[in-house]
Amino acid sequence: MRIDSETFFAGMADVMNAEPDRFRILGDADMVAALVMRKADGDFAVRVRFEGLQCEAVDQVPADEAHLADFWLDGPFAAWQVMFDDIAQNGSASGRLTINSLALLGTEIRLRGDDPMGVDKFSRFNQTLQEYLDGAARSAVAAG
Repeated sequence: MRIDSETFFAGMADVMNAEPDRFRILGDADMVAALVMRKADGDFAVRVRFEGLQCEAVDQVPADEAHLADFWLDGPFAAWQVMFDDIAQNGSASGRLTINSLALLGTEIRLRGDDPMGVDKFSRFNQTLQEYLDGAARSAVAAG
């Protein structure tokens, strides 16, 4: 699966928006997250906006605009690929390959932010973000 595309992340948004009951138990989320994949041939970044039980917007952005999000997750493309491969294989992230574990360990994918209140949104809404990312296993984009 090609993970460095806006289409890939929009596919996960489609899955999330089609499954509100999966997210209802987690409660409403209000966050803008950016995910940055560092690659030798050029970085890829996407900004994802969540409101309520929906993913309202997915936009590819220049990596140097990631700081405009509430928080951003930044790491090498290979680390992101390992995470998404695990999701595809297991139906959801497993073990230390959850976004929370990866960000807390900070060895590959690091949590960043300019505003402490924005960074706090990662802590408050990381399970919603994880469920969104786990949608890669059910996305038509990933399957195709």
